[in-house]
Amino acid sequence: MANLEINTTQNVNLDYKIVSVGERILAFLIDLFLFFVYFYIVELATEAMNMAFSDNWTVFGLQQLLLLPVMFYSLYMHILFNGRTVGKMAMKTRVVKVDGSPARWSDYMVLWMLRLVDIWIFLGSIGLLSIIFSDKRQRVGDHAAGTVVISTKSKVKISHTILEEIAEDYQPKFLNVTKLSDKDARLIKETYLIAIKSNDFKTLNALRKKVESVLETSSDLYDKQYIDTVLRDYNHFTQNM
Repeated sequence: MANLEINTTQNVNLDYKIVSVGERILAFLIDLFLFFVYFYIVELATEAMNMAFSDNWTVFGLQQLLLLPVMFYSLYMHILFNGRTVGKMAMKTRVVKVDGSPARWSDYMVLWMLRLVDIWIFLGSIGLLSIIFSDKRQRVGDHAAGTVVISTKSKVKISHTILEEIAEDYQPKFLNVTKLSDKDARLIKETYLIAIKSNDFKTLNALRKKVESVLETSSDLYDKQYIDTVLRDYNHFTQNM
């Protein structure tokens, strides 16, 4: 399972799952099915125009205009729906920058242009090979735009809830933990538990630095002690509000 540390516009938003090759293919196939439906509608419209117009060039021009939405489908859908097409919506995935920030219209433009290489010219083989051999499952367009496709499915489990037993006489150390939302605290705890379970001290340290930057704190505590204290402090304030 590949995971990506993500920083939201609000606070922290960590440990998102990068989607698998299969999920990306399924999303593409859903979009492709919509193309076939639209092509069928355009074909019916062309037959109607052939009966209405005697000039073949007029019919051809109108047909090409009707096909434009398909040509620019990926571009305008990503821009309008924040990194998602209909297929991505169905699969609950979206495009973001590698650092987790929202992608810009220029990034979507790069992705759209390089679909020609990734998908259409070589029948998807270039894009597929690029995804398979990439650590972050990026196709050529993703590498050029600096983007990844992540899952937006909810992964909340009982073990990931933020509730903990806090003693009545507990004294919080970091008073500004109230800047965090419940979602932020849950994601911090989820990433913390994963790092502890796998002895991933690099991720734990990165998490600590991320939380420190958000809360604007500085502490001599070790990484594990620091995160544990932040979570306890958050529980203290939220349970006594």
